This record gives sequence, structure tokens and C-alpha cells, in this order.
Amino acid sequence: MKIRKAIVSDIRSIHRLINEFAKKGEMLPRSLNELYENIRDFFIAEENNEIKGVCALHILWEDLAEIRSLAVKKDSQKKGIGSLLVKKCLSEAKKLGVKKVFVLTYIPEFFKKTGFKELDKSKLPQKIWGDCIRCPKFPECDEIALIYEFME
Repeated sequence: MKIRKAIVSDIRSIHRLINEFAKKGEMLPRSLNELYENIRDFFIAEENNEIKGVCALHILWEDLAEIRSLAVKKDSQKKGIGSLLVKKCLSEAKKLGVKKVFVLTYIPEFFKKTGFKELDKSKLPQKIWGDCIRCPKFPECDEIALIYEFME
């Protein structure tokens, strides 16, 4: 399994994968335009030239980033791909000097295994008025917020 930064030719596959989960209400949909504009946020898990998973690290402020759009193909789940992608995002956040990384998720236990801790969503104002306002579930969000804080 190879984890690498996304390239332009990956975008249509990323779009299909993310929106497959979005159709089930498991994550926010992403347009092709949004994916192209944010390509530098994305990491790809690839095996035999096939994209098995995707995850993005989106910088929101000088000390805050979000892990989002984590999706792994159904037939590739439970193989550690999601964990590899999250760890790669955390590694990049640390290199960039970000102090805190959060996630909104329906599977908090997955992120807790990597050291994330639950957080009240009201502590994330940048997020609430950014992407969340576009969500069909807003303001009745049922996702769980978690945060990872790097030790000094």
C-alpha cells in the first residue's frame, strides 16, 4: 500500500469515492470544482495503481486543521488503510506547525484509537460557519467532534 499526495488525474476517482459515501449521508458531498481547488489537501492510498482510499488535511487557521473526506472502498475496509491515511495527515499537520487537528465523524472509536479525544462542537466556530452551513443536517448535526492536540 502506497500513501501519496493526490494528483490531478486522481480527482474523478476521489469524487466518485467520496460521493458514494455522501449519498448514504455518511459525509459531505464534494464537487469536482471543490476537489480540484483543494487537491493539495488530499492523500491517496493506492495499491496496484488503484485508489483504495482518500483523506484530506484542510488548514483552517494558524493552529487548527481538519481531517476530512476520509473514505476507503468497501472491499478495502478493515485493513488499516484509514489509519494510514489519518496518520499521514497528522504527520503533515505536525510538519506544518499546526497545534490541533479535529474531525467530525460518525465513527468516533476509529479516531480515538489514534489519540483523538471528544470535543464539544461549539468549540469549533470556524467549522460551524464554514462547511457545516452547507450540510443538509445543519444545524442539527449528529456527528461527533474529536480533536488531536500535539504535545509541545
